[in-house]
Amino acid sequence: MSVSNDHTTASDLATRAGELLLRTRAEHADLDPKELKDLGDKTSHDFLMAELAKLCPEDAVLSEEGADDRARLSAERVWIVDPLDGTREFSEIGRDDWAVHVALWEHGELTAGAVARPAKGVTYTSAESAPAHGQAGSPLRLAVSRSRPPAFVTSLADHLGADLAEMGSAGVKAMSVLDGVADAYVHAGGQYEWDSAAPVAVARAHGLHTSRIDGSPLVYNNENPYLPDLLVCRPEVAETVLQAISEVGKD
Repeated sequence: MSVSNDHTTASDLATRAGELLLRTRAEHADLDPKELKDLGDKTSHDFLMAELAKLCPEDAVLSEEGADDRARLSAERVWIVDPLDGTREFSEIGRDDWAVHVALWEHGELTAGAVARPAKGVTYTSAESAPAHGQAGSPLRLAVSRSRPPAFVTSLADHLGADLAEMGSAGVKAMSVLDGVADAYVHAGGQYEWDSAAPVAVARAHGLHTSRIDGSPLVYNNENPYLPDLLVCRPEVAETVLQAISEVGKD
């Protein structure tokens, strides 16, 4: 497939999976939250796997909800997907801070990605390159989990004199930097490749800084897909945030 088609495929699949999730949530709003989470995960996963098998039959897939086929380790192209990022928020009718992630890894790099926010009617894509909205806040604003903000990020906010913006879904938090709602998303509590691949692909396309919290590169399609930490931020605050992370880590 061509590069432009890869961007389109990622965006189209994330958007369509999100629309399916919206219908699923509306039709099964009376389900127990745990059952609704499981149904959403399965419904979106099954859709994405079927569509990728049809559109890109020779590509490998790494999905949060699927068995890990190690054939991906020798594949040239691997789709890394999170069918439903933010299941807790999805199960709370009326919340919109959940997402669908679709990314493509190719020859060692993320080359396309999309993050759909279905309940907002928005899909962020690597096909676009506009810079982040607004400008860095004063004080800085850090996106953080609404349900379990890690002590590390709380300490970092204190060190920076930053405000915390609580929200669900890793994708939503990363895209909040693009939207100008936050200046940085710092995560150090453990994640997997599907949590960050699509957000990172989109963030990079729009000129945002992306790295591990020690400043080293994010590497995808590893044998172990555990990728514990992440920094997505406006480029003009990257040095400040990385320095503060280093200082907090020494305390």
